[in-house]
Formats: sequence, C-alpha cells, structure tokens
Amino acid sequence: MNRSSLAATLLAFALGGNAAIAQVTMKPPVAKKEPKVLKIHGYELTDNYAWLRDRNTNKNPEIIKYLEAENAYTEAHMGGHKGLIDTLYKEMLGRIKQTDLSVPVKIGGYWYFNKSEEGKQYPAYLRSKTRDGKDPQVLIDQNEMAKGFKFFAIGTFEPSDDGNMLAFSTDTTGYRQYTLQFKDLRTGKILADKLERVTSSEWSPDGKFLIYGQEDPESKRSDKIFRHTVGGNGPDVLIYEEKDVLFECSISRSRDKKMFFINSDAATMNEFRYLSADDPAGEWKLISPRREGHEYSATVDNGEFYITTNKDAENFKVVRAPLSDPSEANWKDYIPHNPAIKVDGISFFNRYAAVSELENGLQYIKVLDTRTRRAPVRIPASESVYTMELSNNPEYDTPYIRYSYSSMITPNSTYEFDLASRKSELVKQQEIPSGYDKTAYETTRVWVTARDGVKVPVSLMMKKGTKLDGKAPMLLYAYGSYGYSTMPNFSTNRLSLVDRGMIYAIAHIRGGSELGERWRQDGRMFKKINTFNDFVDSAKWLIANKYTNSDRLVIQGGSAGGLLMGAVVNQSPESFKAAIAQVPFVDVMNTMIDDTLPLTTGEWIEWGNPRDDKKAWDYMYSYSPYDNIKAQAYPNMLIEVSLNDSQVPYWEGAKFAARLREMKTDKNAILLKTNMGAGHGGSSGRYDRLKETAFDYGYALTQVGILK
Repeated sequence: MNRSSLAATLLAFALGGNAAIAQVTMKPPVAKKEPKVLKIHGYELTDNYAWLRDRNTNKNPEIIKYLEAENAYTEAHMGGHKGLIDTLYKEMLGRIKQTDLSVPVKIGGYWYFNKSEEGKQYPAYLRSKTRDGKDPQVLIDQNEMAKGFKFFAIGTFEPSDDGNMLAFSTDTTGYRQYTLQFKDLRTGKILADKLERVTSSEWSPDGKFLIYGQEDPESKRSDKIFRHTVGGNGPDVLIYEEKDVLFECSISRSRDKKMFFINSDAATMNEFRYLSADDPAGEWKLISPRREGHEYSATVDNGEFYITTNKDAENFKVVRAPLSDPSEANWKDYIPHNPAIKVDGISFFNRYAAVSELENGLQYIKVLDTRTRRAPVRIPASESVYTMELSNNPEYDTPYIRYSYSSMITPNSTYEFDLASRKSELVKQQEIPSGYDKTAYETTRVWVTARDGVKVPVSLMMKKGTKLDGKAPMLLYAYGSYGYSTMPNFSTNRLSLVDRGMIYAIAHIRGGSELGERWRQDGRMFKKINTFNDFVDSAKWLIANKYTNSDRLVIQGGSAGGLLMGAVVNQSPESFKAAIAQVPFVDVMNTMIDDTLPLTTGEWIEWGNPRDDKKAWDYMYSYSPYDNIKAQAYPNMLIEVSLNDSQVPYWEGAKFAARLREMKTDKNAILLKTNMGAGHGGSSGRYDRLKETAFDYGYALTQVGILK
C-alpha cells in the first residue's frame, strides 16, 4: 500500500461525523505486491500477498498499519449507516435480560450458577448449598479478573469432588491457549500452581491430583497427558504422549466418576485407554487399537463398558463389554444399528440412560430404564422443525435429566425430564424483556433438489404472511464441515432481520451430519465439492421458487463456513447480492502444506494432505477460494478476521480481500474488518459481541436496501 492512499484512508477515518462524505470520496486500500513463488508437484505458483503473514506476537508494524487502514475504510464505508447499526444494537440489547441467573446445576453438595448484571461484560460464577441460590458464595468474578485486558475468557471451570478446590483456566488474548490455576474455595486463596496450554482436565476422587491435557506451543496439537500433584513442587508426571500428528488426545471421566479415559482422536478414527479413578497412578489399558475408519467412544455403567461405535454400523450403534476385557471380541449389541437413525451418543445415570439420536435431520432424546424391561420413551417435541439436546447433567445419581429445546421461533428453553414419571417440566425459558409474540412468525423446512439429485433440507424463519413473490430479502447461512450439524435454533438477534421483512434460512448441506454419517462423508475429502454445490443449488432453488431473488440474497458463513463463502462466490457470483465471510478458511493450499500451523496435520484426513499427495493437491486446489479468484464480477463482501485467531489466521481473509480487489471486474465493495484484540470467536465480552452482530446485520440489511 502506498503512503498517499494510507494517508487518505486514515484521514477519512478521522472525519468521524463526516463518514458519509468519506464513503463517497474514499478509495479502498491497495495492498502492495511482493511475489513469493511456491514450487510443488510440478506447479509454480506466485503469491503476491504472502507478506501479510506474521506469526509473531508483535506483528510487523507495516501489517498493522495496513489492517488499520482497512478498518478505517470499512468504518467509512458503513459510516452513513451508523444510525441503523446503533438502532439494531439497542434492539438486540432490549431483548436480553441483562441481569439474570443461569439455571443452577448440582455438583456434589453444591448448586453452581452464573449471575450476569446489567452493564457488566462478563458473568460471576457462584454456588449455594440450596437450589434457590440462597447465601451464594462468589467463586470467580470474571469482570474483576478481566480488568486491564481487551479479551478475557474462562475455559475450564471444574470443582473437585469434595467441593474444596476449583480448577479454572483463562485466556487473555483470544488465541485459545489457556492457563489453568487452582483456587481453595475454603480460604479463597489462589494456589501458586500454574499449568500452561491446558486443553482438558479431570480431578482424582480425593482431590490430590489433576490429570490434564496439554497442547504443543506451536502446532497447538494436544499431544500430552500429565498428572499434576495439586500444591506440589515436583515435576508433573507424563502419562501419555500422542506422537501421531494426525491425532490429538484428551482426558475425561465417566459420569459415575469411577473411570478415567484418554481419547486419542483423529477425524476418522479413535483409540481409548482407561484407568480406574481410584488408582490415578496405575497402568492404563487399551480398549481397541486405532484403525482407519473406526470411530468409537467409551464409558462405563454398573460394572460394564458401553461403547458407541461405527464398526459394521455406518450410523453408529452401542455395544457393551465386560470390565475385565473390553476388547472387540467381547462386544455385544446394546442398541443395534439402524441405518435410518444416527446415534450421536449415550449418557448413563443411576438406573437410566439417555440416548441422543438424529433422524431425518431432527434431533431427539430417547430414555432407557437400564434395570427393567420397561419400554424406552422418546421425549416428544411440540414442533415439526426444532432443536433438542441434552444439557449439562454432571450428576450420576439424579431423579431427572435436563435437556434444552428451541426452534427458530421458540425461545431457548431448559426442561427437566423426570426419569420415574417420564414427564417434562419447563425450568427456564429465555426471557425477552422487550416482548415477543411467537405467533407473529413461522418456521418451516423445505427440501431442495441438488444437481446430483440429492435432497437437501433448508430451514426457514419469516414473518407470518410474508409474500413469496421473489421480492423478499433473505439471509442464507450454512457451515457444512466436520460433521457438525447446524440445527434450527433460536436467536433473538435474528428478529431484527425478520421484523424488517427478511427471511432467515439455514441450508443443511453435506459435510454436516444432519442426515446421518453418510451426509458427513459425502461432504469431505474428495467429495468436498458437494458442500459448495449444495449451497449454490439451495440458493438457486430459493430464487426459482420465489422465496427471494439474487439481488435480495445475502449469504453468511464463518471459519469452514467462510471457506464455503469463498468457494461459492467464485463458483456462482451472480447468485448473491452480498456475502459475509467470518474468520474464513480461504487460503487452503498455503495453510494445508504448512505443518507448523495450528490444526494443519490433524486436518489432513479431513480435507486431504496436499503437501505429500498430488491427487489431494489437485482436488483441493480446484476449490481453494484464494487460488480460484478470477477476473469476473463478484458480489459485495464483508470479510472479518481476528488478529489473535489461532484457528484461521488473520492473513487468510486479508490476502483474500486483497486479491479479490486486484482481480474483480465490477465496482462492488470488498470490505475487510479486523478485530485487533480477539481470536476465532470474536470479542469475549457480551456487549462487544452484540455490537459485532449489529454491525454484521446492519451490513446485510443495507445490502438489500433496508436502511432503517
């Protein structure tokens, strides 16, 4: 970027109240070119914007100036709409009960809950000896701890079995590298112990030890499990080291607290080790050795292992095995495989089990009585399109289980299902202080026929009575990776869009698991192109069936969903008015050949290994958004990155924006917005996050001509 354009950009940003003038006169920053040549698999590729990459904590000042100039341009471009963005923020804030208590959760002899207060960014963590929260003890006040930090997140929050000690971890940059500490809840003192880069942790029953997982400082691969003596001075004991770069490892403990598990996890396989919790210094044993394609998880109940596995069961089943020898030779079906139903997991309680299942794109919970022949019961849902999943249920001996329920028009609700009576009771429903009339909205699901004949579900929310004449604006969201299912849940923020006439839509494209394991497998590795085709075909179907039109359609996705955004604007730019790409994984090739970057090695069996495999290179290169930018017209785009992002580094989106501006043939605006003090998930404070959402939705609305 030359000095004159930088000066003009910063001057326009300084205009403040004259932002509308700046929007007219200001030109976007122009990133300088410093060609860097990559030779691989017989190809020679030139990257003009590789200079934007800097992994150092203290970034190159030239890069910081460039990102600040981009922020100035974005602010100036949107400056004329500041009134709308402020209005959206106030609306969204008005729908939040700012002073509120979470539903208390029983752990041992205490009830734990959070308290948020109006005007404070973060909650306080409390506990009481009674469910009503009487005479609470403040364990952590995140607002006090966050003073002096631009970002502050709590990771681990785990009391010991006796309730005397608390293990908690914090991240002060957004890079998701957590430091774990201990607090003596009897005295209120913080112990001197500090454990760095902690990814998982579990207490020993006597509270003397904490077993924890630790990540590598560079790759961020969680590769070691240690045993720490709480309050001790000696070195921690290395229990397990995962040396295969495709795998990460973590520690967990069964709900009945009787067994520890180490899970070595890769994208397509697992390996579990186990140890009696009463013998934390004992010898770990293996359940089933890793092999390609075998995914499983394990727990124990009533003297037996229960293993959720895809062995001879694409959509998973549950088997049981004796404690004495849980090897595969002794596995016996407990919940047989049903090709039409995916088993997402099983949770055991005293005398009962709750099975999370997925059928035809909808979640539900089935409850089993493990000691009798009583028929299983499926917890009913009151709507045809909804979201239902187990909530936090840490106690083994409990008369009820908690689950959450919502839909695109039903606020988030917490229920307790009485295990004996088999009846549900509403414990808490999200309160909307400004008022909410569910009957003013409607939600439905349509099925889109993709180009290969596959039916793709799309969930929709709109104001009741919205005319489907092709004139309605729409925000279409999707993710479609890692088997993550994007369910039709509730968001008060979306009301600001829908109340202004927008239809909100979620495309449940291949790569997720909404329609089972095959849905996931058909959207990964050498079938990844299905993910992008499904999204484009969904958009075209919605346009053809007059839910919207291409001049009224805004699309949105983040992280791997940002990859989706980059791929579809390259493939079918004429289908969209604008795109919001958040922390987008768009520089696929440069990232996936660099094994020093976080996530890369573990992702080789999710996307492919283009460094060592020419076939993978050729396939991934065919859709890599950064590498497929070409001389064509593109929609308007808002690209958002975070400076401290460890999952998708800031330079991916920055390079993408620079190359788009260089190559595109239209006059549409490419905006790059960098959060200079956060990581992959954006700002940590709730008010700051709300302002980010208001900005995004303000952008979406202005793109379709809604200015107030």
